[in-house]
Amino acid sequence: MQTTIAQKARFRGVGLHSGAAVRLAILPAPVDHGIVFVRTDLGGVRIPARWDMVSPSQLCTLLDNGEGVTVSTVEHVMAALVGTGINNAVVEVNGPEIPILDGSSAPFVQGILEAGLRKQIDAPLRAIRLLRPVEVRHGEGFARLSPADHLEIHFDIDFADAAIGHQVKRLDMANGTFVHELMDSRTFCRQADVVKMQENGLALGGTYLNAVVIDGDKVLSPGGLRHQDEAVRHKMLDAVGDLGLAGAPLLARYTGHRAGHAMTNKLLRALFAQPDAWEWVVLTPAMESRLPGAGVVGSAARMMPHMPELAVA
Repeated sequence: MQTTIAQKARFRGVGLHSGAAVRLAILPAPVDHGIVFVRTDLGGVRIPARWDMVSPSQLCTLLDNGEGVTVSTVEHVMAALVGTGINNAVVEVNGPEIPILDGSSAPFVQGILEAGLRKQIDAPLRAIRLLRPVEVRHGEGFARLSPADHLEIHFDIDFADAAIGHQVKRLDMANGTFVHELMDSRTFCRQADVVKMQENGLALGGTYLNAVVIDGDKVLSPGGLRHQDEAVRHKMLDAVGDLGLAGAPLLARYTGHRAGHAMTNKLLRALFAQPDAWEWVVLTPAMESRLPGAGVVGSAARMMPHMPELAVA
């Protein structure tokens, strides 16, 4: 069955790149609605959260309605929706960028679970099942989707900075794994890159509190890392959000090596360009029990005692 949020969840913060104050709300939606972003500052212009609405952008995932209206940095809220099992929702935002909050998905997850989930019991849930591997490459990086009976994420990163280095992680996304293992992992960057981005009008809302900033072997953000492998966990979080733009749950294994937002979107485009590589399936209760949001109930607050109060507007 399909799932929506039980009542409105409100959030406020600043855009990571614009630095502008932003208000966001997640609202219930009817069956077969999917996830749709709505620009309330532009009279309610709607942008579906789909792979074919993604436009090239630096350092984030940006949705574009094709008529000049955009919403950027959607990956963290999308990951939270996938990770809590929400299929139908309206995401209202009063500007062109989603608030960064603490740099992870945790405040979004907390707000969603506090608002509650509502099962849409008369609506069967369809998923996209991989029939054969699909892969895209760029330089030394690649991203691949392979057949599996539920979502798995395998990720490999390699940075020269000793504070990150080479990290590999593999996770079965069933049984609330997103909430327990990934949701609180923050975006990260080098101190030198922060300076360059701000000189180019980016990262104007970035601070040591909403990103992990590193400099060689040093972690400059107060409190250090939430996980020793927080960097690769965040890359996996981003992948969950970007794969959510497929428009339905994926029954597949995602493997990323030095991959990012653009490569994951390129992978989805390659998948849907090959109709023989996938099929629609109606999920049985047993199959639904292996989805990322299955079994995620109650408040996430107890899982993240280090979180600041960021969720409620």
